[in-house]
Amino acid sequence: MGLFGIIGTAIVGLIVGAIAKWLSPGPKPDGCIVTILIGIAGAFIAKYIGSEVFGWYRDGDTPGWIMSVLGAALLLWLYRLVRNRR
Repeated sequence: MGLFGIIGTAIVGLIVGAIAKWLSPGPKPDGCIVTILIGIAGAFIAKYIGSEVFGWYRDGDTPGWIMSVLGAALLLWLYRLVRNRR
């Protein structure tokens, strides 16, 4: 993944993090920063799953919006699961 691929994935992740926070039911995570980081990680997970499992993305491609939102939603769910165990 080249530099522009990483930057594109991070930009999509920032937007996806905001969407995931807005769409997520229940209590919100600690704040915008945590959700944005989850959105970026969700975009990277979407990129990995989309390229390795489905063959959708090539080098330099950014992940799709729906896959990124699904990846962020998965990470938000895991975040809440871990956080509630404390």
